[in-house]
Amino acid sequence: MTSLYRLDASAAQIGGALHADAGEDPWPGGYMTPGRYGPVIVRGRDGVRRLVPRLWGVPPPPAAALTGGAPVAHVRNVESPFWIGTLRHNEFRCLVPVTSFQLWSQAPDPRTGKRVAHRFSLPDAAIFAFAGIWRDSEVASFALLTCEPNRLVASVNPRTMPVILHAEDHGRWLRADWKEAQRLVAPYPSQAMTMDDAGPR
Repeated sequence: MTSLYRLDASAAQIGGALHADAGEDPWPGGYMTPGRYGPVIVRGRDGVRRLVPRLWGVPPPPAAALTGGAPVAHVRNVESPFWIGTLRHNEFRCLVPVTSFQLWSQAPDPRTGKRVAHRFSLPDAAIFAFAGIWRDSEVASFALLTCEPNRLVASVNPRTMPVILHAEDHGRWLRADWKEAQRLVAPYPSQAMTMDDAGPR
């Protein structure tokens, strides 16, 4: 599960790369973990893409909230009743700008006894986008969609990977009906990604 990604770009650079109005967003660049605010791109009713700050982690279902459940940072099951209503309405989908993301090895390094962090990026896109959804029920928040990992990511973590959108699919994710948009929830090609070690955890 992706619990850390980097966005080493200014709001203006993000807007330029992903064709969005940076507006007044003060994002200076840095890392993102659940529970922090970061920029996402939403499509307004006028069709214009805008960069807005949102909290990573959607408030949990009411039953979970009563027992102290943590905010939900990832959409793992697109058929879940908790998510499907939001996913079917394209106005609630967003692009989550990224420059790299990190996953930790499942087993510790036998030499150090520590799990190793691996950083993934796209050599042909300095800034790319995850598929996300947003909600405003209690707080302006968002969550990332995940899918089966490709071969490269599975070599580190065999469970899931974030849904990385091809640049030509950004508009489809924001505008298409759910039947078409759901086809984008798929592993990104391994050969279009790079991985390097980011050090022990």
